[in-house]
Amino acid sequence: MDVSMTLWVLTILGLSALIAVDFFIGRKPHDVSIKEAGIWTIVWVVLAVLFGIGLLVAGESQASGEFFAGFITEKSLSVDNLFVFVLIMAKFAVPSHLQQRVLLIGVLIALVLRAIFIAAGAAIIASFSWVFYIFGAFLIYTAWKLIQEARADDEEEEFEENRLLKSVEKKFGVADKYHGTKLFIKVNGKRVMTPLMVVMLAIGTTDVLFALDSIPAIFGLTQDPYIVFTANAFALMGLRQLYFLIGGLLKKLVHLSYGLSVILGFIGVKLVLHALHESGVHVPEISIPFSLAVICGVLIITTITSLIASKKQSEREAAEAAAAGPADDSGKDKDSVEA
Repeated sequence: MDVSMTLWVLTILGLSALIAVDFFIGRKPHDVSIKEAGIWTIVWVVLAVLFGIGLLVAGESQASGEFFAGFITEKSLSVDNLFVFVLIMAKFAVPSHLQQRVLLIGVLIALVLRAIFIAAGAAIIASFSWVFYIFGAFLIYTAWKLIQEARADDEEEEFEENRLLKSVEKKFGVADKYHGTKLFIKVNGKRVMTPLMVVMLAIGTTDVLFALDSIPAIFGLTQDPYIVFTANAFALMGLRQLYFLIGGLLKKLVHLSYGLSVILGFIGVKLVLHALHESGVHVPEISIPFSLAVICGVLIITTITSLIASKKQSEREAAEAAAAGPADDSGKDKDSVEA
């Protein structure tokens, strides 16, 4: 897709305007209701769909298909981010009415950092076509690692601060409590960060780790920097509302890691085949429509099996609790009689 500088500027201005509207509407700290989160989640998805349809109407059918495949992939991978966001919120004991502000700024930081990653990735791909082998191998390795983690025994996870975050905290210092929406305050004449600022940086910088697999994944679907950027932007901008909408559902998506591993592995194979094709080896390439069908199919099946497994687990736990209850009561009665 041939994208002019004018279109780039208009797109960035349009996205900035949408972000500004989102910020001013939710600028007052408050607890986000399911209704509010649901409405805004739908709004962001509709905007993404309209953008994809706009590409199709403009005669860019391939770009449209690549955008939808990239958007769905990035959206599904971003759901995995939410698990870590939950850990971060718990780690820093973020008040519920401040969480929406934390996510808004944190996601903006993540979007800027991803834009840098995308620019670097596009430059590398343009200069070295063999990088597709590396991207493909990395995605296949990540897919295998996800499966290994999913099969491991469930343990209580806890968020660990990265080195960058620790160094920033050490340099500026951190206040001992939240001060509303303030990011910096003065303590004994010294300017220090509030915990709110630390959490925002934690979410923004932690997303970089997720970008290590999501950016190569979308480059496996399209090498167009414009499509890569817009798909990431739309996927990330609705992430804040998605956090509040499916926060309680996250624990029920027990098979999500398996689904994401299949998607990453599939795109990894697609990248390797593309690299071989670019090297002159006659191998079949995977089309965007087929990729889109595989991605959607995997996500639908994963969601259904997760909900079924979660329901069975809940029923099993309820049955065990019911069976254990009378036994405990009878034990108490027996003790009282003997006494």
